Amino acid sequence: VILGSAAVREPQLVAEACREFPGQVVVGIDAKDGKAAIEGWGVSGGIDAVELALKMAAIGVEHIIFTDISRDGKLSGVNVEATAALAKASGVKVIASGGVASLEDIRRLQQRASSGIEGCIIGKAIYTGAVDLREALRVAKEV
Repeated sequence: VILGSAAVREPQLVAEACREFPGQVVVGIDAKDGKAAIEGWGVSGGIDAVELALKMAAIGVEHIIFTDISRDGKLSGVNVEATAALAKASGVKVIASGGVASLEDIRRLQQRASSGIEGCIIGKAIYTGAVDLREALRVAKEV
């Protein structure tokens, strides 16, 4: 299960879910300018994304989907630096989301795997044909 706004509003719910279903709870952190957003990106969560990731790590979250909402759906390139910084600071495995535009984005994320980035979500780039899924999977397997 992926929990988003609940991570900000009800961290005790996230902690309980992590205890009840270890390894099966993912937290979605959507951020703009480093600040977490909630309620479909319309409201500031009043917390820094890295601070939220640290809190989630402390309660047992093992995976985070991190979306830079300023890039999502714009094919402007993924925010590799912010994603890697969040992963490294929290010690939680992170899936990058928002802005993947090319195979080069996948390569750049893969180069930062040691920071804790373990994958990415690609949406619009596949729908528009900017990224071929088979090629993306091939690149993702490169070492």
